[in-house]
Amino acid sequence: MAEHDVIIIGGGPGGYLAAERLGAAKRKVLLVERASLGGTCLNVGCIPTKTLIASAKTYLHAKEGERFGVRAPGVSFDWAAMQAWKREVVEKLRNGVAAKEKARGVAMVGGEGRLLGRGEVEVRVAGGAAEVHRARAIILATGSAPVWPPIPGLKDNARAVDSTGLLEVAEVPRRLAVIGGGVIGVELAGLFAALGSQVEVVEMMEEIVPFMDREQAPVLRRALKGVTFRLGCRVTQVEGGTVHYASKEGTSARAEADLVLVAVGRRPVVDGFGAREAGLDLSPGGVVVDERMRTNLPGVWAVGDVTGKSLLAHTAYRMAEVAVADILAAGGGSRNVMRYQAVPWVVYGMTEAAGVGLTEQEAIARGLPVKKATVSLKASGRFCAENGFSAPGAVKVMAERESGRVVGVHLVGAYASEIVWGAAALIEQELTVRDVKELILPHPTVCEVVRDAVWELE
Repeated sequence: MAEHDVIIIGGGPGGYLAAERLGAAKRKVLLVERASLGGTCLNVGCIPTKTLIASAKTYLHAKEGERFGVRAPGVSFDWAAMQAWKREVVEKLRNGVAAKEKARGVAMVGGEGRLLGRGEVEVRVAGGAAEVHRARAIILATGSAPVWPPIPGLKDNARAVDSTGLLEVAEVPRRLAVIGGGVIGVELAGLFAALGSQVEVVEMMEEIVPFMDREQAPVLRRALKGVTFRLGCRVTQVEGGTVHYASKEGTSARAEADLVLVAVGRRPVVDGFGAREAGLDLSPGGVVVDERMRTNLPGVWAVGDVTGKSLLAHTAYRMAEVAVADILAAGGGSRNVMRYQAVPWVVYGMTEAAGVGLTEQEAIARGLPVKKATVSLKASGRFCAENGFSAPGAVKVMAERESGRVVGVHLVGAYASEIVWGAAALIEQELTVRDVKELILPHPTVCEVVRDAVWELE
């Protein structure tokens, strides 16, 4: 029976970062991953999606470059070459993760990890016998999987795919129907519309990306050229490429497509690794953890999507660091705890959106009096120079009325993903309007508009 300091089940963002941090602390670590190192995000999620979106943006920039004095007549795209570039990026990044783990002395095994009980994990490698490994600490990082709703006609439908399947199609579909207007649905709808697909999105809620501020979601939706949205509509049946849906008034309609993308969300993977048999405390949302990522089982921590707390890779990274700090504290308690009030989110569409903190709707629901200001990104000279004067974009800032503490920052437009970290820092550090007004931001940059919005608050 092999002995380790820590065994980690799952090699996604939370798992591999935990292994890296523990290896750097000279702990003996075993990392078990049943598929590919890097998990969903690196292999079939975040990175391949953003790689293809970058290619599509380059294509659009070339098509629309004449207004900037750049002519590219006859520009076209090569989907097979785009796919090859995507695979190259994923492979090189995956190799980079593996190299870093190796440099930290982490032992990596490709196989199934199963929690047996206190301090024991069974590892089964394909074609090999199962081996039991022991450690004083175990981290569960089994991730999440796409949800397939029980809609009649979806099961065994050759024309229905999840995000993983759509990213691997051999050719761009002429018509694409998307069930779900959340982050995944919106990103992929925008990607394929940019490449010429006729895209129709059917969303049960009244607006896309439900956690977005209600003033900004329509801005993002209108920016998605070539995408038709059917909001407040419930899918009733799927027949091949035909999506039947009904409006809230009961009117029936259908969307005809060559492919149907099912993008209604993801669920934590809590089955298949012995969680229930070991007595792990599970809720409908995932593995139950405390602020230090401890489960109810002594010596067992859980990080990332499997907790159901925040299904974002960067949240998983921080969860991993909190769990590692607690493990290294050897039961003495660590000052590191998870805080969720300043976790940023991003939609990496053809037009980006990002936010952190409370939306106006959440502030109202909490009975928190706030002041707000919205400023167009066209207030930035750099934004106009690089995107033109017709490009959509705005930043909305909210502060607590009495204290002036910044409680929410929301952006739509180019560079939103690269600005939101600073907004997260404002909220995490509980800075006030006065504090932000005294900051010096570089000029000309788009992030200056956040400070402009803060000045507009008063």
